[in-house]
Amino acid sequence: MTEAKFEGMDARHERAVFDFLEKLMFEILLRTDGRTTDILETILDDKMTVRVLSQEQIEAGDFEESGEISGAPYYRRESILISEKSNFVVSHNIALVCSKYVPAPLFEALTARQEGIGKAISRLGLQTSRRLADSGWRSGAEPTGLFQKPFKPYFSPVNAHSPYKKYCIYFDTVPGIHMIEYFNPQMIRHRLNRFMNEQHG
Repeated sequence: MTEAKFEGMDARHERAVFDFLEKLMFEILLRTDGRTTDILETILDDKMTVRVLSQEQIEAGDFEESGEISGAPYYRRESILISEKSNFVVSHNIALVCSKYVPAPLFEALTARQEGIGKAISRLGLQTSRRLADSGWRSGAEPTGLFQKPFKPYFSPVNAHSPYKKYCIYFDTVPGIHMIEYFNPQMIRHRLNRFMNEQHG
């Protein structure tokens, strides 16, 4: 793959422009409380497909004792989003589904494991709100904040830092889904390289 170049710039200015644009794109992605998939599809100019890696019922554990999470029975869902055109892994997501508070049609859709949570919510026309709890950059060796265990993103070595955000999806006034999403730190470079290759192809 040809590395993206900015015409008329030396290497130092080229790097500064890329770093600025990359930081800007990730800030928009991490700070929004809207549907993340829509933003990813815009940035990458591609459709996202979901691959569910695992989905299982789990015990309440320590997270319920904290008083911050309720709504058993609980299900842990781990998935990745992949760009349709280039088969590029864009994000690695962990969801804690509190089935008591999730509408039955959505829970059935998630059980089928065929589509992402945001896509299913949109297709079903459900009214939801999202509240951002945390965002930034972290390594997989740090606790996830949902299960307090180290986590290796699909696309990065365990000690590499990746952008992430943690948020809750509310149905009425209660959080039915707790999410943490790790994003591939190479996605902006991937998109730019693809654009430049298309221009010179």
